[in-house]
Amino acid sequence: MVKLDKIYTKGGDKGKTSLVGGKRVSKNHERIVAIGSVDELNALLGLTLCYLKNPHYKLIRLIQNDLFDLGADLATPIRRKKNVLRINSNYTNNIEKEIDKINSSLSSLTSFILPGGNKASSLLHLARTICRRCEINIVKLKKKNNINIEILKYINRLSDLFFVLARRLNKKEILWQPRKGHTSK
Repeated sequence: MVKLDKIYTKGGDKGKTSLVGGKRVSKNHERIVAIGSVDELNALLGLTLCYLKNPHYKLIRLIQNDLFDLGADLATPIRRKKNVLRINSNYTNNIEKEIDKINSSLSSLTSFILPGGNKASSLLHLARTICRRCEINIVKLKKKNNINIEILKYINRLSDLFFVLARRLNKKEILWQPRKGHTSK
């Protein structure tokens, strides 16, 4: 576990931070941007918990822990092999099981859904979009750095989970209605 006695170290005052293993990188390095977007998603989930009850509360709390594991994986260059926390297929399989369980109680979609509804659903739609940004940032990181591919599978599935959970918690879904007569000719 992590032990934090002192919150500020002044080590990042010149725009650099350390990865697991001690390598220093710029705070705008693709790896740090990806970790930062995952942290933003996790913070939003903390707010979302204020509007949830069990079993959804427990599920989101579990996901918050998963996101810390994912951040640790991103912060650890792939060349490190010993005592490394990595996202594996079990994480993704668990998300898929939750999606299937939630989706089985939902009606089929006949249109796109406008984000909104109640507070919890709206926050989960926002979490879904931030999760997609996380995915984009992780893909950018992957273009220049070797990463654990399971991270991308997990984060892709996670946005799907937020979508179906937002649908489940919504009292009334608002369907997209394209404007008639506004198409180009």
